[in-house]
Amino acid sequence: MDILVVGGSGLIGSHVVDVLRERGHTARTVARTPGPAVDHVADIGTATVDELRPVLRGCDGVVYAARTDEQTPLKKPLYPVFRRDLVDPVVRLFTAARAEGLTRGVLMGSYYTYFHRHHPEWTLPERHTYIRCRLEQAAEGRAAAGPDLPVAVIELPFVYGVGTGISGGRLPNWAGPLDRWARSGWPLLAPPGGSAATSARHVAEAAVAALEQRDGGDLPIADENQSWHDLIGGIAAAVGRPRRVRRLPAAIARGAMRLGGALQALGGKEAGINVRHVDRLMLIDLFVEPATGRPLDDAVRETFAP
Repeated sequence: MDILVVGGSGLIGSHVVDVLRERGHTARTVARTPGPAVDHVADIGTATVDELRPVLRGCDGVVYAARTDEQTPLKKPLYPVFRRDLVDPVVRLFTAARAEGLTRGVLMGSYYTYFHRHHPEWTLPERHTYIRCRLEQAAEGRAAAGPDLPVAVIELPFVYGVGTGISGGRLPNWAGPLDRWARSGWPLLAPPGGSAATSARHVAEAAVAALEQRDGGDLPIADENQSWHDLIGGIAAAVGRPRRVRRLPAAIARGAMRLGGALQALGGKEAGINVRHVDRLMLIDLFVEPATGRPLDDAVRETFAP
């Protein structure tokens, strides 16, 4: 296969490039700025269908691994911004891919779509603009691709690991604050709840398998379901400062989150994951079943090297 990897210089995309080449496939990368390992220069966020078609020409498939920061507070209204960053580029990309006759695709999505599918009563898209746009991204991207171009959506949880190659050692966007906290002298506190987790390498292997099989399904991926207590304790051990993680009562955590949301609202801002409602996500077990059970110890140590 000859595969174009959009976001090939990122954490997950760089691993996808590696796995493709290890399995004897050809991987091309696209980026906004030229570089020694960049095959095509294009701004995927603004490129038109006609501009994307030459980039995709001759490929068998495409992987969309670009990401958007859902936590940075932005001025309202939020939806047009997330629509522009998450949905529109994917629709244009798969429209161009369909026109060029590509036969397989992968979209790196979010495990929030998994939870919406299993728990529509949580009304996640009504509460969180980011989740609404993730759902639209998957649905409209597939509609643009059409029936002859199946698009697998990898529903990503917390991802450990370090980017390879041209990524420059890219880390998960959530790793920095937790790393600094674990290395500091501040006490470690964990509320109830937890999250599914995997590694960038395992995501890449799942993506390449989906391409090889022309799998167009929703593919939740999880190796371990970790409580916040275990996740924070594991990070502290990885940075070389193992210590006790104390329990943070749910009421205190909930109050802090809602206060943060109120302060954002007073400033006319909001994050893609709305802080006013985030306690309903953060204080429960966001677990994906079944988890594979593949160990994540090496990926955790790699992410939080002492």
